[in-house]
Amino acid sequence: MTTAPAGSATAPAPAYGDKVIAVETAGSEPIPDAERHGGPLQLLWTWASPNIEFATVYIGVISVLFFGLSFWQATAALLLGTALGALTHGILSLDGPRFGVPQMAIGRLSFGYRGNVLPSGVNALVAGVGWFAVNSVSAAFALNTLTGLRPLPSLLLVVTAEIVIGFIGHNFVHAFEKYAFPALAVVFLLAGGWTFEEADLGGSGAGGGLGGFLLAFSAAWGYAAGWNPGASDYSRYLPRTASRVRTALYPAVGLFVSIAVVSVIGAASATIVAPRDATPTGAFTGHLPGWLGDLVLLAIILGAVSANALNVYSSAMSITSLGVRLPPWLGRGAIVVLCGIAGTAAAWASLADAGHAYEAFLLVIAYWVGPWLGVVLVERWLRARTPVEELARRLGDRAFSNWPGITALLTGIAVSVPLFSNQEKYVGWVPERWPSFGDITCLVGFAVSAGVYGVLRARTVTTRRR
Repeated sequence: MTTAPAGSATAPAPAYGDKVIAVETAGSEPIPDAERHGGPLQLLWTWASPNIEFATVYIGVISVLFFGLSFWQATAALLLGTALGALTHGILSLDGPRFGVPQMAIGRLSFGYRGNVLPSGVNALVAGVGWFAVNSVSAAFALNTLTGLRPLPSLLLVVTAEIVIGFIGHNFVHAFEKYAFPALAVVFLLAGGWTFEEADLGGSGAGGGLGGFLLAFSAAWGYAAGWNPGASDYSRYLPRTASRVRTALYPAVGLFVSIAVVSVIGAASATIVAPRDATPTGAFTGHLPGWLGDLVLLAIILGAVSANALNVYSSAMSITSLGVRLPPWLGRGAIVVLCGIAGTAAAWASLADAGHAYEAFLLVIAYWVGPWLGVVLVERWLRARTPVEELARRLGDRAFSNWPGITALLTGIAVSVPLFSNQEKYVGWVPERWPSFGDITCLVGFAVSAGVYGVLRARTVTTRRR
């Protein structure tokens, strides 16, 4: 990472620094002070641009069409779920400047060095395969609608751009999101204005009730909190002296505003009758004038690329955080390419039934993110007064273990999913008997894991003191 010789009295010169057109070589190791650069403001557009896209629109669409809510009911559920996910995102972003490592590497404090393999592996699959597939499919449909190019060639063009951005690395990702942001914001705001003029905002919905509200809330929270496992991936190069308030505020605001505005536009669009046999993207643009519809399709493509640049990059970061010794040739860049190939295969397989696949995927995300967040936030609260130097030592200690973390994570999943999940392929015990519960799996998983971890952690500390 640095070019100064060992034992040099001067600060080492940065080898990567703030270079934009340079392939990043860092993995999960701490970023040295000489390589630290940038400011918290860059986190605003880095977390706004990836959510000004069709996947965000579709959260609002399914809240009305699939969950049976009125526009105003859907809006309330979307804002509440998004706000909670954005709040935790800002909190977790603070650990980037503190430790200089990816978010999933910080998970070693909560789950131990070896125990962290499970959440890191899950996040690698969710981001690099699941989300990569979802966003690539929406971009492929947009390119298909815009140009008439068949879905598969459209998909291959899109994923190539996504993989290239992630391969180059951290600085290029930030730069890409910065320049994508104004274009995406202007186009989607124009589309939103047109959509609200055509929408039937006063409709009563299809009777989704409390159950539909909780489903929409879970989908919104799953979407926003789904970014939480990558929070510090994009703040870890910031100087240690970066403002804590701004480091937490900018990513939270960028995430909340972008998801809230775009998903509410999606909810409004769902009240408009769509053209028959239209693709999901075609249905969203069907009521727009031709020139604006074409701009929106271009923005959908750009937004998907913005999102997947982060997804494939964070997936690679999660793999480097596994703590396993990888061969020299399998560095961060090579892992990005491999994750992109796996995500492309998943996207290809889901082209035929993208809508239902996306609905199920959104809920499954919340199923694991809820318990993971419960453990991580409780651990963060418990170690608030622990010196940073001591925590940094634990992150690199292969012998460090924290069995309460992985126990609490698995307990939260084991309790919440069988009892409370509510989706097309599996309905849990509680919603099967009382459908009005909707889907509160994420909330139950969060509460159970947080509670179990707090109890087990306290007992572990007491035992060590005896």
